[in-house]
Amino acid sequence: MRNSLLALFRKTPKSPQTFENLPAHIAIIMDGNGRWARMRGLPRIAGHKKGVDSIRATVRTCGEIGVKYLTVFAFSTENWERPKDEVDYLMSLFSYYIDSEIEELMEKKVRLRFLGRTELLSSELQKKISSAMDKTKANTGLNLSIMVSYGGRDEIVSAIKEITKKGKRAEEIDEKMVEAHLYTSGFPDPDLLIRTAGEVRVSNFLLWQIAYSEIYVTPALWPNFGKDELFKAINEYGRRVRKFGRV
Repeated sequence: MRNSLLALFRKTPKSPQTFENLPAHIAIIMDGNGRWARMRGLPRIAGHKKGVDSIRATVRTCGEIGVKYLTVFAFSTENWERPKDEVDYLMSLFSYYIDSEIEELMEKKVRLRFLGRTELLSSELQKKISSAMDKTKANTGLNLSIMVSYGGRDEIVSAIKEITKKGKRAEEIDEKMVEAHLYTSGFPDPDLLIRTAGEVRVSNFLLWQIAYSEIYVTPALWPNFGKDELFKAINEYGRRVRKFGRV
């Protein structure tokens, strides 16, 4: 009898962890793939491949605990200057991620977006991205945004250009108008910005949107980032007092 009860206990799934102060929007600068690979004597692309596992785990966990928005920095406008072999591999990883994860994203009701200068991607990848975004657009769970060919300064400049194309005068432009022309239009600003690999900089990521985000830096390399590291960041966020410039 005792053994059967123990077996039942082991099979009973744990309920998702709850937090008193859960951020609605988490943004992550995923850093450390190259160092993870170098420490193991592997090529950089091995680190990028391993990093996909961390994305998958983070998406699952955020969905389970009730985070509404997750935005990850996958490829910057500056990353185009990396060696061609590495860039080509990263592009293939984006394609692989869509193919391998779309079924689970649909099952978990995750809405997927790729945001950035996506017109710089190959036509084949653009079509795959467009198809995935269209397929998941009615999903009502986690909003997952993967920033690709993205730069914060470029985003702001693009927003201003779009506003001026509409003939708006300088005195008509305000913060709400700029926000409405950003890639993240309609999203709440990130409550929590996580940076892995111990680097203390924002690297041209969501420069407008993180004006009052709480920043959490972890020494964990991105391929080693999992549920425990995410919970540490959320718990630290819960201990902070957000003043938004007020007393």
